Amino acid sequence: MQVLDSGHLGESAEVEKRSLKIAIAGKGGVGKTTLTSLLAKHFVSQGRPVLAIDADPSPCLGPALGFPLEKLTRLIPLTEMEDLIAERTGTAQGGTGGFFKLNPRVSDLPDRLSDIHDGVRLLLLGAVAQGGAGCFCPASTLLQQLVRHVMLARNEVVLLDLYAGVEHLGRATADSVDVMLAVAEPTLRSLSTVAQIKTLAMDIGITDILLVGNKVSKEEDVQFLYDNAPDVPIAGFLRTSEFAMVADRTGASLYGLDDGLTRSIAEIASRMELGVPRR
Repeated sequence: MQVLDSGHLGESAEVEKRSLKIAIAGKGGVGKTTLTSLLAKHFVSQGRPVLAIDADPSPCLGPALGFPLEKLTRLIPLTEMEDLIAERTGTAQGGTGGFFKLNPRVSDLPDRLSDIHDGVRLLLLGAVAQGGAGCFCPASTLLQQLVRHVMLARNEVVLLDLYAGVEHLGRATADSVDVMLAVAEPTLRSLSTVAQIKTLAMDIGITDILLVGNKVSKEEDVQFLYDNAPDVPIAGFLRTSEFAMVADRTGASLYGLDDGLTRSIAEIASRMELGVPRR
């Protein structure tokens, strides 16, 4: 198992100001959203523009980022906006026979449908109800086109918190993903999911895949991840934090509450960027 070398962190100064596109994947409950929120706050602390995208049908990235309730209630997942989907895909103009636009206009949607709190712009994607996330339908087409636009055209740090698998990505988008972070807790089931994610990601052309160990409470957990992880370089570990429940109960962001987590997320980000090819 490889561990990325962070011995030349000064090199990261050359890439701090450029855009960075990150997809975060893993088994349900391993802490994808926690990692996404911590990375978002870290990059904001560097003065970088950040767009965080929640692709979970039950979105919880907003609360993890500390978004106030009044802003969260105004945010609606894209796939629940039936009128917008119909308008952009052409089905609102009386489309018949199952025909709709395959390249709907989406360039205005990231700013129009998102909100900003403490420097992080948040966008909710939601889930496609008909036939699963990979269905060939107007909602799925608009969602895929939006993700493609965000990953290819936005000049900022983009963090895509994936629900399951890599369905929101595709071959047309994969080459714009700088790195995929596979999150795992120290269990065999979690690591088995990482192996599946690696296969799916490589199938669509994502080759820069890094492992982040989460919910690590003792050195035995770290060793377990080293001994049982698939052939994926380890970017770092996030220790179990007593402040996680505090953040959850108060609606605050976990970032900044735990100095150890703050240091760990900075190290993960630095190692991740050193492993990303410059453009």
